[in-house]
Amino acid sequence: MSAAVTDAVDAITAAWGRERPELDASPMGVVGRISRLSRLLDKELKDFFAGHGLEFWEFDVLATLRRSGAPYELSAGALLKTAMVTSGAITNRVDRLEAKGLLERVRDPADRRGVRIRLTGAGIELIDRLLPLHLANEERVLAVLSRDDREALAGLLRVLAVGLGDTTLG
Repeated sequence: MSAAVTDAVDAITAAWGRERPELDASPMGVVGRISRLSRLLDKELKDFFAGHGLEFWEFDVLATLRRSGAPYELSAGALLKTAMVTSGAITNRVDRLEAKGLLERVRDPADRRGVRIRLTGAGIELIDRLLPLHLANEERVLAVLSRDDREALAGLLRVLAVGLGDTTLG
């Protein structure tokens, strides 16, 4: 990438360099970009899913169930662990997706008190149709990076994630 390419974080770190030259603002170069990119990517994904009549969180719940393998169901607790939200929020999400006919609550045969959340046929059809489109959208978003750059970036982000304790879904 050309050294002449600059972004908003370059302006921020340059301003701190002028105002507080005794401080090393270089961590902002990484943290600031990750933070800003998170917001930019969230907007891209929100716009994409809105174009398909979904919220990102709806896709996330459906995708989590679909990748769990047949019969495409998880306990409420397992679904909660992957979602990183409160139990009240996951209940609300399940309620809303159930109302749309995309998933259903079924009794857990191993635990009569337990409930499992299962994709319906409509939920499976939707996620199977939308996943390739979602991946193509992510490919579009990342098109500015070569395959080698993407692999290097993914590796560096993995190291940072693991360093911050993000090693499992639960």
